[in-house]
Amino acid sequence: MRSEGLERTFPAPVERVFQFVSQTEHLLKWWGPETMHVPEHNLSFEKTGPWMSIMQNPEGQRYKVSGQVTHVDPPNSIGFTWAWHDETDKRGVESHVTIRLVPAQSGGTQMSLTHVDLPDEESAKSHNMGWNSTLNKLERLIT
Repeated sequence: MRSEGLERTFPAPVERVFQFVSQTEHLLKWWGPETMHVPEHNLSFEKTGPWMSIMQNPEGQRYKVSGQVTHVDPPNSIGFTWAWHDETDKRGVESHVTIRLVPAQSGGTQMSLTHVDLPDEESAKSHNMGWNSTLNKLERLIT
């Protein structure tokens, strides 16, 4: 199962957008849907290896997700696995996210984000909504 590919255009050079989607200091400003923040993390997409984040909503509910950064091709693309943890910290179904950046005709950067191998249509729809909300935060930072 696959979530729809998302596309966004940012009015910044590819190299600058890549910094925002790879470096911890920038990721922490936009990672997670609107209203969420990240109180705990090992969040960096600058090199391959493990990553983890706990997103927390205003009511204090915490959502842990983790995976492996599978590829980093600066400033073109990043790929990583993704799996939610349950209340016992057991990882669930693993899916895969790819972020690709290319120069936009407008002079900025065209981003495409795909999230594949989700378990069902409901999960794909939920992740699509979450990524859209998350990218709204990124868009406000870069514009």
